[in-house]
Amino acid sequence: MIIDCHVHLNNYADERTDRLKENLAELKFQMRRNRVDMSIILTSYEVSPGRPSTKAVVEAVRAADNLFVVAGISYLNFVQHDLDEIREFIVERKVVGLKLYPGYEPFYPSDERLNPVYRLAAETGIPVMIHCGDTYTPKGKLKFSHPLNVDEVAVEHPDVNFLICHLGNPWVRDTMEVVYKNANVYTDISGLVLGNFSDRFEKYMSKQLQEMLIYGAEPDKCLYGTDWPISSMESYIDFMESLNIPEKDKEKMFYQNAITLYKLPVQSPPGSGFFTRRPFFGSKE
Repeated sequence: MIIDCHVHLNNYADERTDRLKENLAELKFQMRRNRVDMSIILTSYEVSPGRPSTKAVVEAVRAADNLFVVAGISYLNFVQHDLDEIREFIVERKVVGLKLYPGYEPFYPSDERLNPVYRLAAETGIPVMIHCGDTYTPKGKLKFSHPLNVDEVAVEHPDVNFLICHLGNPWVRDTMEVVYKNANVYTDISGLVLGNFSDRFEKYMSKQLQEMLIYGAEPDKCLYGTDWPISSMESYIDFMESLNIPEKDKEKMFYQNAITLYKLPVQSPPGSGFFTRRPFFGSKE
């Protein structure tokens, strides 16, 4: 079984154009093609024609029992009404997490303005994903997106689970320590490349990730995610296959950890055989 905990439906090519329907169709196609069983769709910190709102994404995937949503929250612009609406989607079990974007917006995760967000997460039992590491845009401010910033908020809110996105890359060693030290901090491997892994970079990141697992992040604190469509699903699965770690640890990363952290409605996840790559026969919708 494969659960991709980090995908988007944004139209990165032209944010002035709404392509929610088309991008959703492409996501479903790529999931079938790569044998991905479930995906968690992250909405943005801003809303534009090319960046659909949480409500729009929830409505678009409401009938899909293998698609869930993490609600992006703007530090600069969110109001209580936004959190009230998100709470309703959480009750419906379509929203399974929250996402903050420090670096893209100028704030530290421990800012007191975010206390209502963390209170919502604690009350509903959902995790808070935090962008860490490099930013897709050169306008981002990296001092806000360093993974060490997550340590403070994790200590201040021990009743909330946090996830450091992208291994905090390039600060993977700092992410190691924050995940190791704090029982309520996890990480995902999404967004390490634009497009496909190259052989050279794949070997480099494989070594970084394997060192992290050895150091103490533990395979049960690390989740599989791609950052699709920025990163290729097929290339990411090849990357996972290349890791020199036990298959039981790959199972944890591929699906078990996501089921636990996001409380996904999977009754009986398969215990073996999920990792076999099968050929794809089909045509694009």
